[in-house]
Amino acid sequence: MSGKLREVDIKSDKPTVDDAIRRMTYNIKNGKALGADVVKFIHGYGASGKGGAIRVEARKYLDRQVASRQISYYIKGEDFSIFDDNTRKAFTVCDELRRDSDLERHNNGITIVVL
Repeated sequence: MSGKLREVDIKSDKPTVDDAIRRMTYNIKNGKALGADVVKFIHGYGASGKGGAIRVEARKYLDRQVASRQISYYIKGEDFSIFDDNTRKAFTVCDELRRDSDLERHNNGITIVVL
């Protein structure tokens, strides 16, 4: 299965946490409607370098989405590696992830969502 990857930058205009979560919600629903199998969110790590509020809240939100079965699972950017079980599982859903520029970069500023 080749799968379809959609990449979404939710941090470029420095939104509030609430706005960023709304953008995630929209892009998860829209991604499903457009036939995407995976959405890569670029949320940043935080301007201070200590971890941004968007990243923290986005992952709490995604935990709730997994629990309510709105998404299958997600991969934290820092775990996006060929040595991670969920990453290897995601490759079977979307082969394009094998060529993603963030693979093996341990990038805290992204999260991969498998719909």
